[in-house]
Amino acid sequence: MTQLLDFLPLWSAIAILAAAGFTVLWIVKTIVILLWVKISARTPFFLDSVILDAARRPLNLVVLVASLWGAVSYLVYIERIDETALSWLNHLSVAILVFAVILFIDRLTRMTLNHYQGASVVLKTSGPLIKGTIRLFIFALGILVILSTLGISITPVVASLGIGSLAVALALQPTLENFFSGLQILADKPIRVGDFVELESGEQGFVEQIGWRSVWIKMLPNNIVIMPNSTLAKSKIINYYYPEKQLSVPVDCSVHYDSDLEHVERVALEVAREILVSHKWGIDDYDTFVVFTAFDSSSINFTVMLRAEEYFNRFFLKSAFIKALHKRFKQEGIVIPYPINAINLTQEKADTTLKPPQ
Repeated sequence: MTQLLDFLPLWSAIAILAAAGFTVLWIVKTIVILLWVKISARTPFFLDSVILDAARRPLNLVVLVASLWGAVSYLVYIERIDETALSWLNHLSVAILVFAVILFIDRLTRMTLNHYQGASVVLKTSGPLIKGTIRLFIFALGILVILSTLGISITPVVASLGIGSLAVALALQPTLENFFSGLQILADKPIRVGDFVELESGEQGFVEQIGWRSVWIKMLPNNIVIMPNSTLAKSKIINYYYPEKQLSVPVDCSVHYDSDLEHVERVALEVAREILVSHKWGIDDYDTFVVFTAFDSSSINFTVMLRAEEYFNRFFLKSAFIKALHKRFKQEGIVIPYPINAINLTQEKADTTLKPPQ
């Protein structure tokens, strides 16, 4: 074996030895992963499966470095490699290992966030933004570590990045403004994915996605409004699902001046309670009430307060109450007045005789 390697160029010898070692170690790695899969399938914990999935690709790099080190160690043993090549290969191996660690941390972080995304309101709302920010930080830190490992001073790099980042920030000001506005939305949490909101311009819809650049809102006609994060952060928003989905539904009504208001109040409360209990969008334990609000020109006005499960369903609850109240008022003889206007037809006869000016 040693005599054969003596006739080969240095890099060819390294490649042959590394390939042989990689094949053996790859088979060992595959067997270990298969055993790990069987063991993790029997455990109730999710973390072991996540670690296994995150480590699959980085382990290939670890196997490559291990086979490369094995080849170099053998060539050092038979004195077939010089100090320069040895130093270069050591730096390359460490850089590959650092990249493998970065790749593992990145995959582990993203898979863990994906696992908790369904249960976490924050992740469900701004998952892509969080993942992108963490991934950017991991790779930026990893690149600096790799440069330091290769013997490259990172001080000039950091200084250059400071000057370069200023130019980039000026060139990408709208993009960066949207990015940091997205972080502000993430921290303040005025909206979440699935919330029903009303924009300052009047559009209403459900929040579909909160990204690093924009928020997607699905309107009731089934179209999408895409609003930049910076615009959304500066505008006024009504969130009908915050702090909770339930909301009060006022229903304005009126009765004739001759009506017995105590009787009207009692009937309206009975109908309201029946609707809140029987209707699928009503809150059956809500303590409804009636408030008389004004003496109008032809009626006495009052408001009945209901409570619906959510904003979008308040229309159906209100419609059911109006129909039931109208029917009950007819049964009870309570009159809902028409508008009444009094017109005075008596007027003095106009004097059409022309008189000279005095």
